[in-house]
Amino acid sequence: MPRMLDVSDDVRAEIGDDEADRLLAGDNAPGSYDCTSCRTPGDSEQERTSTVLFVGDETAVLAFAHATCLPSQVVQVTEEQLQGAVRSITGGAGAPPPAAAPAHAAPAPVQAPAPAPEQQQVPRPAPRQAVLGVTSGLVLVERELHPALVVEPTGPIARPGTEGPGDDFLPLLIEQGFVPLSDVNTVPPVLHGWSVLLAMGQLHAVLQPGTGGGSPVAWWQAHQALQVTDAWRTAATKRQQVLVLAAPVGSIGHQPREDLLRDALDRACASGRLVAATMPLAGT
Repeated sequence: MPRMLDVSDDVRAEIGDDEADRLLAGDNAPGSYDCTSCRTPGDSEQERTSTVLFVGDETAVLAFAHATCLPSQVVQVTEEQLQGAVRSITGGAGAPPPAAAPAHAAPAPVQAPAPAPEQQQVPRPAPRQAVLGVTSGLVLVERELHPALVVEPTGPIARPGTEGPGDDFLPLLIEQGFVPLSDVNTVPPVLHGWSVLLAMGQLHAVLQPGTGGGSPVAWWQAHQALQVTDAWRTAATKRQQVLVLAAPVGSIGHQPREDLLRDALDRACASGRLVAATMPLAGT
């Protein structure tokens, strides 16, 4: 029986036209499934369903999600990350595995599992390297609480192709569309093409547009999903947007409470060391 499946061009390119057509015809697609995003039941015979392809170094795993939770897309991960994604999709080793699919074309990076106070290596000219620290929290803006991610590297970020001692973290972000903040009590403009991925109630990645109009790629990602508070998740789901604030190394520091985090943001803002953007929420 035909399924109400969405198969993106990127997924079709990976699995091939024949496999995609078999999925759409219902040959290899399940009727019922657990959504890989919200983990609630879905039925591809009754509701729009997205095909989500996790692509590792040698294998690929096809999963399914409510179309209202995630669009059909390719998620490039390492082989280690793929095993973690499989465990996340199946809910544990005892659950039946999702359908496996051959990866035919070169992987198209999109997103990868990722948490909040977590760090991910950023490509840098050798020998200088830094990692991004990302913290989730609620920030009071215009008398309302907004879900926010605060990004601060552990060291200076050099412009690609340079090895100088300077820190180009903020100029690079401004070139990407982030705006300098003069007051934290202001909602920054929406940065179109970027998004924050929340899946299964956990923070996975910050996505940026792919080159040449291609699929989004992970600007920040981590190796395992970040647990966020119920209040943060509720606010993000309600607003469908997340504030992303970024500052150079040494501007924010590790703050154990949200009131102390706000104080640090205010200080960084007053010294001209804070940029920000509002990003749509992907997933639930």
